[in-house]
Amino acid sequence: MQHYDLIIIWAWSAWLPAWMYASRYNLKNLIIWSMHGWALATSHKVENYPWTLSATGKHIMDNFRRHAEESGSEIIQDTVALVDKKENWFLVKTISWKEFNSKFVIYATWNKYRKLWFIWENEFLWKWVSYCATCDAMFFKWLDVAIVWGGNTALTESLYLADICKKVYLIHRRDTFRAETVWVDKVKSTSNIELVLNEEVESISWSMFMEEIYLKSGKILKADGIFVAVGNEPDTKIIDHLNPLKDEEWCLIVDKRQETSVSGLYAAWDITTNSNKFRQTIMSAAEGCLAANSVHEEIVKLGHK
Repeated sequence: MQHYDLIIIWAWSAWLPAWMYASRYNLKNLIIWSMHGWALATSHKVENYPWTLSATGKHIMDNFRRHAEESGSEIIQDTVALVDKKENWFLVKTISWKEFNSKFVIYATWNKYRKLWFIWENEFLWKWVSYCATCDAMFFKWLDVAIVWGGNTALTESLYLADICKKVYLIHRRDTFRAETVWVDKVKSTSNIELVLNEEVESISWSMFMEEIYLKSGKILKADGIFVAVGNEPDTKIIDHLNPLKDEEWCLIVDKRQETSVSGLYAAWDITTNSNKFRQTIMSAAEGCLAANSVHEEIVKLGHK
């Protein structure tokens, strides 16, 4: 069994910056990844990442990987099945029956977006269908869009979209909202937001671009894009048996050094309580760098380097 100072699991925009600092500190590190970049890699255009005026998410992630490979870091494509702790060592097992030992682990994975499962939702993900208004609203400037659901996220994002888009349809399956009253009142008083209540999305139609949203009642809305704000949940199942502390949204509680309540287990990206939960690529990169620096400091303190 191979032994490492640090194993980094599995999401790109956090663990590649983490790798960069781990390598600079001469830590023996292993990156285990199973999916190429997740939401970022499937984005058709990114214009809010430094030094990138406009590029596909895949292009950015490919550059991340080339940078990692040229550093000499060890990278394997596999899926981690379990992270366990044996005294002062972590045991990492993959679905291909590989096992690795490490003094420290950075767990950098994503939130899983909850979907509506309407027709064509998956096919046009990150093109005309988005789960992040902050990420994609500017691609629909002065156009008509819809946003779906009735919680705080849906209403606050509808207000954000209303500042950018010509018209915003807020589609909700009930006639009352779960969101806080202050947000409901703001939405109702915004002139270019139209409430579409007691309705659910059936499908979308397109030719060259998205054209219409078909509702289950038979009603049709003219729109250029649709935002799904059903919510998300952190993917932490492979470490849950270690009982790390979580907040009310099931995000891993980390300290200012990115360490969880499990000694030696660090976390970064969308699954943590840091960065004020501002789920953007630049924030996950920062958390990854901070986690790697914290691991190095801990190793130096323990006298291992």
